[in-house]
Amino acid sequence: MRFAVEKEVFSRLENVCFGIVVARGIDNRNSRSEISALLDSSIGSIRERLQDINLKEYPAINLYREAFVKLDFNPNKFMCSIEALVKRIMKGGEFPRINNIVDLGNAISLKYILPLGAHDLNKAEGDIEVRFSRPEDVFVPFGAVEAEKPELGELVYASGSKVKTRRWIWRQSDEGKITEDSSNVFFPIDGFADTNLEAVMASRDELAQALKAIFNCEVKVGLVDKDNPYMEL
Repeated sequence: MRFAVEKEVFSRLENVCFGIVVARGIDNRNSRSEISALLDSSIGSIRERLQDINLKEYPAINLYREAFVKLDFNPNKFMCSIEALVKRIMKGGEFPRINNIVDLGNAISLKYILPLGAHDLNKAEGDIEVRFSRPEDVFVPFGAVEAEKPELGELVYASGSKVKTRRWIWRQSDEGKITEDSSNVFFPIDGFADTNLEAVMASRDELAQALKAIFNCEVKVGLVDKDNPYMEL
């Protein structure tokens, strides 16, 4: 199994890059206090740093809004994952806790203000790709049973004909979601080599170190970009 980015993607988003973490042998069943503490810290930092800030104009978020425009996605209608996550925190109220893996991913994503996904590798059908959607592709939204069809030519994460994330980093599928039974996980961190590569690499390495320390699991890291468009998982 490998992670691969279609060549055409780099024609639309020339400097896009992907920090990759693969973790195998995770026990995701019991709540970990250290992960809860990391998430609390990231949430507190976001509320302090971004108070009274216009999120649409904040450089770390506007970067993805501009990329959405290049992909013909309306960023006001389809908010990228990190903008949606930060916006939810800034509205106040209690931030939801899901499970160890999701909470750890959210903690790192918020700390670095980067989109960070998590996909159950045991539910992937072959390679995981970032590519433009095809007629046979289907997508099952979170909490849904019936599949929907992505727009043709929409940038997606996919495994076989099953779309794992629509509109690049907008909304993740119910298939491949992380549950308490998830033990082998693929984490992509989406960024740009000419702007936030340092943050992508730092977040990748911190996530990898945390996974090893907390779960004592097997971890592999990598970087996929236009010069290295795939990675064996």
